[in-house]
This record gives sequence, C-alpha cells and structure tokens, in this order.
Amino acid sequence: MEGHDLGIIIASRKSKLAQVQTDLVISMIYQKHKLICEKLLLDTKGDRILDVSLDKIGGKGVFVKDIEIAMLEGRAEAAVHSMKDVPYEMPEGFEIVSMPIREDVRDVYVSMNGIPLEDLPRGARIGTSSKRRSTQIMQLRPDAVMVPIRGNVQTRVDKIERENLDGIILAAAGLKRSGMECIITQYLDVEEFVPAIGQGALGIEALKTSAYIDILKSIEHHETRICVDAERSFMRRLNGGCHSPIGAYARLQNEDMYIQGVFELNGRLIKKDILGSKYDYIRLGKLLGEKILNA
Repeated sequence: MEGHDLGIIIASRKSKLAQVQTDLVISMIYQKHKLICEKLLLDTKGDRILDVSLDKIGGKGVFVKDIEIAMLEGRAEAAVHSMKDVPYEMPEGFEIVSMPIREDVRDVYVSMNGIPLEDLPRGARIGTSSKRRSTQIMQLRPDAVMVPIRGNVQTRVDKIERENLDGIILAAAGLKRSGMECIITQYLDVEEFVPAIGQGALGIEALKTSAYIDILKSIEHHETRICVDAERSFMRRLNGGCHSPIGAYARLQNEDMYIQGVFELNGRLIKKDILGSKYDYIRLGKLLGEKILNA
C-alpha cells in the first residue's frame, strides 16, 4: 500500500484520553501502511450521563453502543476502545479485530499532597467510582471513606480539590498516554491490587465484514491478545460486569501463563491465581473463575 491513500474512518469518544488512544492507533496504521486515517468523534451515553453510576445506566456497554451504531450506519469503519470498557458479549456481526501492545496495567494513587495511601490520616476521603477499586482499597485501608466520582481523567483530578479528597485511584495507562505520569503519587502493586480486566489494553472493533480487517489486524500484539482474552474468559465464567467487584491480570512466563483474579462472592472478596500453558489461555481463565466459585 504505497502512497498516501486516504484511509479508514475510526470512531472515538470525545474525551481527551479516547482521542489520544485513537491517535495512537492511527499512527500505528500510518507507520505500517502509509494510510492516513480520520477520527469521527462521538458522544456516548456513558459520557453524557455523569451523575449516575455505570451499573445503573447499563454497565460498561454504554461507552460502546453509540459507536457501534455509527459503524452499522457506515459513518465509521472501526472504533478504538479501552478494553476494560468492552462487555464480554459482542453484538452480532462485530468483533475486536485487533489489540495493539498493552500499556502499564497498574492502578495508581494520585494524592492531593503527595502522601501515600498507607500514611493517610484515619478516615481519609478517597475518590473512585469503581467497585473493584473501592473494595480493594477498603482491604488496605478499612478506615477510609470512599467518595464516588466519574468523568474523564482531568475532571477526576480536578475533583480532588473541589470535593476535598485526600486522593483518587486511576489507571496508570490513562495518565501515561495523556502525558500526566508526573502526578502519580504511588503505583499499586498488582499482587495486592488486582487491575480491571483488560486494563491498559486497547481494542479495535469493526464489523466482521469490514474491508479493512487485514490492515487493522496488522497492528495486533499477540501476547496482549491472549492475556486479555484469558482475563475476559475469567469474566465470562463469573458473568461479571460492573455490578460486582471483579479484576484479573494475566501475564506470560515463557511458555506458561499466570493469572490472578479477584471477585466478590456473597459479600466476600476472593482472590485466587492459576498457572498453566499459555496455549490453553481461554480454558485457564475459565478454570480460575471456577476456582473462585468453589472457594
């Protein structure tokens, strides 16, 4: 594909981070194929309704549905999502055709005054809208007061001061991609603070009939794909969305895959892990889910 052909129209949410992530994909496609792509910016239901928790307005799919409609109507050929926003059931005719290399998977603590989590005063106010994050924070700091906050990265950072919070929990990947790494007070170790399923990974969604499938697949990172698919297999087994605290992180160790998972079952937060062949990644995720259900 030589020359500067006008390329693919790629749908994105309007937030700064969503656009940065879409630009990353556009630049990967350009580097590989010299194809200039365009963004189609969309407002999703999840972006419009910020005063209600996600599980009340339809779960994580609220960030994806309006974008899928644009693809069905032919206004865009593909879309870039944060994989942690993508429900495990894909609508008929769509697929995640490609996952580029994953960013840092960790959660981070961003503090008002540089004080790490363990040194905060009793009753410290910590902002997050994620049940997974708040449940795990309460394990580390049972005395903390969790304050629900939603909105894009910058909005949430601004709320530290506006809502008189000691700090907030965010994903390292979003801050790094937005060039805001310098505000991170503390990285939370994945061993004690399990990330969201697919955290740090991007997924490129398209219709299965798209003429651009091969181009989109060309920027796939195989290791990212099998690790995220293993985490999503764990989520599918537990039928987990944002209604219940759930997290998982898969990583490769030579020919093996090691997955940690966390899930709240009957009011108890259960954490388990599993090690097995990386070639058996979908089954490993499922087995880890069963391990938790049988705990």
